[in-house]
Amino acid sequence: MNSPAAHMIEGQLVSVPAGSVTLNGNLTIPEDAGAVVLFAHGSGSGRHSPRNRYVARVLNEAKLATLLIDLLTVHEEVVDARTAHLRFDIDLLAERLVDITDWLIQFPDTKNFTIGYFGASTGAAAALAAAAIRPDPVGAVVSRGGRPDLADAALTRVRAPTLLIVGEDDKKVLELNRAALAQLRCEKRLAIVRAAGHLFEEPGALDEVARLACDWFKRYLIVAA
Repeated sequence: MNSPAAHMIEGQLVSVPAGSVTLNGNLTIPEDAGAVVLFAHGSGSGRHSPRNRYVARVLNEAKLATLLIDLLTVHEEVVDARTAHLRFDIDLLAERLVDITDWLIQFPDTKNFTIGYFGASTGAAAALAAAAIRPDPVGAVVSRGGRPDLADAALTRVRAPTLLIVGEDDKKVLELNRAALAQLRCEKRLAIVRAAGHLFEEPGALDEVARLACDWFKRYLIVAA
């Protein structure tokens, strides 16, 4: 994970208004970037997730900007740590992703960028739901070990090309992703990482996730930029 882009990963600290709250994030914009990937964390994760930070570094090296942002406030994270209900509030998370997307469209450094979503766990469902709400600016979606099934009826309205990445040994989530794939009406693909579990902790597994995501975003975002 020691890459030339490692020093950029913290990027610029930004505060983004989302409804009645303000969310904190790290925006990294490599030189010559023309697209930005917004990370949608879920299931108790946030912008400091080491797995997502690693994927972000790989994307930065490919001249893709990244925004890692907490979808819950500090107070909400404390509540969610006890109840675990906010991480499953897909409507709330999707609304915040839409607000962040609208902010990226207006922010001077990213206003001309195409936008992609990288969602993990329940964040993947929120990303797909948000992509259905904002079909024009969102050019691609990638899910890592996600729960796209939780997007429910929004799946049929997603227009952005969507890649679902699941570990081969993550049997239940793999089954749920196959069901969600069948409902998607956009360009789509299910990529199964061999001998990998839910968190892609096995040797080389996260590298494969990053490669797959990078290739997908380069194909659908950079060409359009």
